[in-house]
Amino acid sequence: MNEKQTPNEGEESTYTLLVRSEERKRGIFEMIIYSLMILSAIAAILQFAHQRDSLPLAGLPESAAVYPIS
Repeated sequence: MNEKQTPNEGEESTYTLLVRSEERKRGIFEMIIYSLMILSAIAAILQFAHQRDSLPLAGLPESAAVYPIS
């Protein structure tokens, strides 16, 4: 009564073949999208790291200087 029927490769339904092909294409698409997202995050970090510090601390008067508390 508990007989398992193993489907032969020739007996696979069209739906099964469609689902399997969509999974491959989706996997490749997701890999490309995730790679682009990682590269854009790295590019943003590098762009931020290479920005100059534009704070004019050297031109501040002596009264506005910040001294560390010891």
